[in-house]
Amino acid sequence: MDRQQRRVAGYLALVAAVTVACTLAYAYGMATFEGRPRSLLYSLHVVVETFTTTGYGEDAGWQSAPMLVLMVVMQFTGILLVFLALPIFVVPWIERRLEVEPPTRVDVTDHVVICGFTPRGDTLVDELDAQGVDHVIVLDDEERARELHEAGRTVVAGDPEEERTLERACVDDARAVVLDGGDEANAIVALSVREVAPDVELVGFVQDPAGGRYIRLAGADRVLSPHVILGRSLADRVTSAITPDLGETVEIGSDFEIAEIPIQSDSELDGATLADAGIRERTGVNVIGAWFAGEFVAGPPPARELHRNTILLVAGSREALESLKRYTLADPRYDRDHGRVVVAGAGEVGSIVHESLERTDIDATLVDRVDGDDVDVVGDVTETETLEAADLGDADALILALGDDSSTVFSTLVAREFAADLDIICRANEAEAANRIYAAGADYVLTLSRVSGRMLAATLLGEDVMTLDTQVDIVRTDAPGFEGLTLAEADIRSRTGCTVVAVERDDDVHTDLGPDFRIRTGDALVVAGTDTDIATFNELAGVTPAPATD
Repeated sequence: MDRQQRRVAGYLALVAAVTVACTLAYAYGMATFEGRPRSLLYSLHVVVETFTTTGYGEDAGWQSAPMLVLMVVMQFTGILLVFLALPIFVVPWIERRLEVEPPTRVDVTDHVVICGFTPRGDTLVDELDAQGVDHVIVLDDEERARELHEAGRTVVAGDPEEERTLERACVDDARAVVLDGGDEANAIVALSVREVAPDVELVGFVQDPAGGRYIRLAGADRVLSPHVILGRSLADRVTSAITPDLGETVEIGSDFEIAEIPIQSDSELDGATLADAGIRERTGVNVIGAWFAGEFVAGPPPARELHRNTILLVAGSREALESLKRYTLADPRYDRDHGRVVVAGAGEVGSIVHESLERTDIDATLVDRVDGDDVDVVGDVTETETLEAADLGDADALILALGDDSSTVFSTLVAREFAADLDIICRANEAEAANRIYAAGADYVLTLSRVSGRMLAATLLGEDVMTLDTQVDIVRTDAPGFEGLTLAEADIRSRTGCTVVAVERDDDVHTDLGPDFRIRTGDALVVAGTDTDIATFNELAGVTPAPATD
């Protein structure tokens, strides 16, 4: 029984109880105080007349005080019961009439069908919107489907495990289907999809990596594990943060790459403004944008100060990027081939981080409340005794791979007080928690839902994803709307927020782009920007969505 049904049952029980009580009281009062006995049936008739304000008949004109009081109470009770009925019956009825029902079928082609909808699916939809690719979300939760429909999402209400629902979502004409539910549900949906569309690309998520083979057996072409993705991303982040390694880069041409380079505490760039740093003059590297405590700024102003949790998005030759890297690391750390990292949390994510770091020869100390095979220190990371036992004061970085966001916030506060110059890199489950973790003192936060959603977008769209936890893409695209214009005339950055990093023309890649550089027919622009900025760029540049690839 749902909440509305319980309210209705309670109201009806109240009406019945009050009616019976008033009927008995009326029959007693008429016999005792008025000297005119009435049967229970007749007394019920008078009570109903009173509650419904339709009159009292021959019994009107009571003489005794008790009966007059009783009738006043009955009249007010009747009014009260009427007002109680409004929110229980009338208001819900009106709301149901005003509600916009989610559709049960659509007519669309070359789209992405998302079966189920989690926060990672929300990230994927943003990516699809940025690239101009249609999507259809299939949900069996009608209330959630209605919310998404009213928010402007394309929704089909129905059970994704049923073939008729998938047919109504035009699965056979889709470019891809995404399984975004639980492991068991994903396997069942995969089987249904294969019955409707044997050749459609089918990509699924799996919570337990061991269960991935069953989803593949059910028909999935690719299976992604968000915890594995997050663990490897955390390990990659700390590796690039504490060693001279550039980490993951996007190659544009034979000798031009785009990279993220974090600025470390006590490095030469820590505390300098972008103008004072003279990055282009000293290294030849172009600064495309930067993250300041998790906020991305495209083309930051020269007066913007760089500090310990700033991450530069830069482009240049490999040699130039390695030269810049030297200025972003504190000297003692740069002289070291490998650093030392403390990993807090020996769950699935923490274990993957620990294994990944050990494969790169980084000394990793694993801390957890429960002893285990790979756990080096048993204890609570919110206690200074545990941090001392892990020798955190001599570590280069701390990775908080905890399963609870509130614990991560508190652990960050404790660790920051314990070691002011420590690099703290954190896992977050919900995107809303990232800002609180940054405020607590974290240098970098990777969100589980966003990392997995971004990886899925890269898998489906084939785009270059510079960073998995933010909304920044590196895309190669034509721009018919800007053909014949110089970069100054197109004014792309101020109009869209995107930065043109390079231009591919014939077999050449042009990276030294001045304001007089003219865009020609057939040029492919390499553009960096957030999802929203990329969507604006595509609209102004007249970019049409790329067709699905086999």
